[in-house]
Amino acid sequence: MKLTMLGTGNALVTKIYNTCFVLEDNHQYFMVDAGGGNQILTQLKKAGYDWKDMKHIFLTHKHIDHLLGMVWMMRMITQFMNAGKYEGDAYIYGHDEVIHILKDMADTLLVPKQSALIGKRLHLVEVKDQETKEIMGHPVTFFDIHSTKAKQFGFMVEYDGKKLTCCGDEPYCEEEKVYAENADVLLHEAFCLYEERDFRHPYEKHHSTVKDACELAQKLHIKNLVLYHTEDDHVDNRKELYKAEGVHYYTGNIYVPDDLEVMKF
Repeated sequence: MKLTMLGTGNALVTKIYNTCFVLEDNHQYFMVDAGGGNQILTQLKKAGYDWKDMKHIFLTHKHIDHLLGMVWMMRMITQFMNAGKYEGDAYIYGHDEVIHILKDMADTLLVPKQSALIGKRLHLVEVKDQETKEIMGHPVTFFDIHSTKAKQFGFMVEYDGKKLTCCGDEPYCEEEKVYAENADVLLHEAFCLYEERDFRHPYEKHHSTVKDACELAQKLHIKNLVLYHTEDDHVDNRKELYKAEGVHYYTGNIYVPDDLEVMKF
């Protein structure tokens, strides 16, 4: 499984893009979130992807740093469909709140010729808690992360006898254990270093520190931990700083990717 981070930052970053990524297997793609603007198209291009190949897209929740980039994807998809330059159909997955917002945005922001394709070739697919879909030829199970802010879903993909789990952009809760425990890859947010908690206030924002995420990964027997959705004050040396803190609490492999970085698991 190939994982390409299109963006790794939290909502307020300016030096990097908001968290979103692409999973790739056997030349099939699963895009997760879209960031906060049309830079999603730039990030896909820089990563070497054709945006038209992103036939399956999942939006975790309605926060603008994850959802607004999808407006541009919807516009491009429907525009190219109408021009006869888009092959096949496209599918956007999300829980009921996300799908309702996407439908409203399509009706409000797209021209009628574009919005008319919603439900015909651009499918807005509502997924339920614990529901499994086949994407990239693998079972993908969506689950409610029990957010204290906005309703949010994570997911687990099973492939080649392995398990990759994404907990969204909030701290793990025990309801996610069945999906996260013993995962070969766990994607978990790390808002900042533990030593910076007093002035960055991650807990007030319902986020984790590197220490918290690494302690969790150790407890859940995670093989590979990917830390993302971070601040951007330490972009130049974030890898070194985060890993230096994390190794005190976790004995597995720690990944602190930059925007556009590629990992294979």
